[in-house]
Amino acid sequence: MFHPLCPSSAMPVRVGDKWAGMVIRCLQDGPRRFGELRVPLKAVTPKVLSETLRAMERDGLITRTAYDENPPRVEYALTSLGRTLIPLLDAARAWSEAHLPSLLAARRAAGAADTTAADQD
Repeated sequence: MFHPLCPSSAMPVRVGDKWAGMVIRCLQDGPRRFGELRVPLKAVTPKVLSETLRAMERDGLITRTAYDENPPRVEYALTSLGRTLIPLLDAARAWSEAHLPSLLAARRAAGAADTTAADQD
C-alpha cells in the first residue's frame, strides 16, 4: 500500500505522541531545564519525559546543552526544525477547538452502543 521510499515512513512518530507536542509548546518561548519542563508537564513521569526528550533530540527537534558548572546544568531548546512544527500544532489545536463537540458526541454515541451491545450478550 505504501511505497518503501515514501517520506512518511521517516516521519518522527514522536510528534504524535502524548508528550512531544506539549514539550514543543513548553520550549517555544526559549530554553528550559528539565525541572522547568516538569512544572507544566506534571502528569508525565521523569522517565517518560527523559525518553521523549532523547527521542526528540535524536530526531533533531531539540538540542540538549550541558554546561560545565557545579551543580551541572542542562538546558533543552527547540531547533529550527523543531520550530517548524509549531504551525502544525496551531492547526491541530484550531481543528480540535472547532470539532471537539462533534468528536466527544461521537465518542459518547460509540460508548453507548458498546454498552448496549454488552448488555445484550
